Amino acid sequence: MNAPAPSGKPDPAGRLVTTLLVLLVALGPISTDLYLPSLPSMQRAFDTDVPTIQLTLSVYMVAFAASQLIYGPLSDRFGRRAPLIGGTALYFAASILCLLAPSIEWLIVGRFLQGVGGCAGQVIARAVVRDVHGREASGRVLAKIAAAMGLAPAIGPAIGGLLTDAFGWQACFAALSLAGGLALVGVVLLLQETNRAPDGQPISPARIGRTFAGLLRHRQFSGFALAATFSYAGLFAWISGSSFVFIEIFGLAPDVYGYCFASIVFGFIAGAQIASRLTVGPVRAVALGAAVNAVTGLAMIAAVALEAATIATILAPMILYMVGMGIVLPSAQAGAIGPFPTKAGAASSLIGATQYGIAAFVGLAVGWGFDGTAGPMALAIALSGVGALLAHLAMIRGAPDPAEAEEAS
Repeated sequence: MNAPAPSGKPDPAGRLVTTLLVLLVALGPISTDLYLPSLPSMQRAFDTDVPTIQLTLSVYMVAFAASQLIYGPLSDRFGRRAPLIGGTALYFAASILCLLAPSIEWLIVGRFLQGVGGCAGQVIARAVVRDVHGREASGRVLAKIAAAMGLAPAIGPAIGGLLTDAFGWQACFAALSLAGGLALVGVVLLLQETNRAPDGQPISPARIGRTFAGLLRHRQFSGFALAATFSYAGLFAWISGSSFVFIEIFGLAPDVYGYCFASIVFGFIAGAQIASRLTVGPVRAVALGAAVNAVTGLAMIAAVALEAATIATILAPMILYMVGMGIVLPSAQAGAIGPFPTKAGAASSLIGATQYGIAAFVGLAVGWGFDGTAGPMALAIALSGVGALLAHLAMIRGAPDPAEAEEAS
């Protein structure tokens, strides 16, 4: 572990900086969850149709996923602070653009730029944790951060609904502007440079590609990345299909469905808390979480296949699935990034982009495949859980530890 040099700023391993990292990581999910209740109001305000207003969500997700591939290599080359300040400043400016957008076209542009800027915090925060806490402890710290920011999707829609009802849809983007401004000030004033050995070689698309290819050649890295991706894909299957299943099939009112949706978040928080207390290392932690994903996903599809699908037989397995995901994600991220201290940014970028890109595709597939039953959603969740377990069994378990292999990449 490289000990950061004294800088007059707070201890990067202390609670104040860890709280800042939670905010930076939370900017990603809160930027979607907070404004979801305002979508109908925005549609009326801009006099547009549903597909167009949904573009404000789609373009954000595309920008968020793709831009992760850039920030990691930049933070390896130039240090963590500069790219993080740039990305957070862009997020802040884009949030103000969304707040003041005079047309739906400008709002879509603002949301795209929000995605480009907002992903910097998520990518670079993981690299900062690796810099500061080293290979062994980073998994527990990432789990604590995941548990804290897991509240964002639980409380985000509720806060967004209150703001929209009281002040209109613009209030959501005013809140996001405030969060972005606080994050920017926090990075400037509180975060010292943690990358003590930045890569001195010139950066280029070809070199970034070689770095990513080198990471993918390591079996454990690829296995951890796939385990995290499959586990996370189950959540996107739920996001895409659960409203149709619970409202259209089971007949729940939208507000009751909201409570059901919020309940699964507490499963994730519980799993992340478990991961923060595990001392078995990322290989065994991912095995535990992936096994929970597989078993609960199969339980859900079994209920559908046996024509026993009810609110309880769908919701209970999903809450437990999220416990498994809460264990898998921070453990897999730590396992993937840990062996590569000088490429921590690139490793964080690659695992994040893979996770978001494939998970988004799974969510779209569930939406396209909806047939009036819970089957497509349950099948996607089951396959995601099994995929996470297979990634562990086939690629992580028994793979050579790449601790001494970084220079070869």
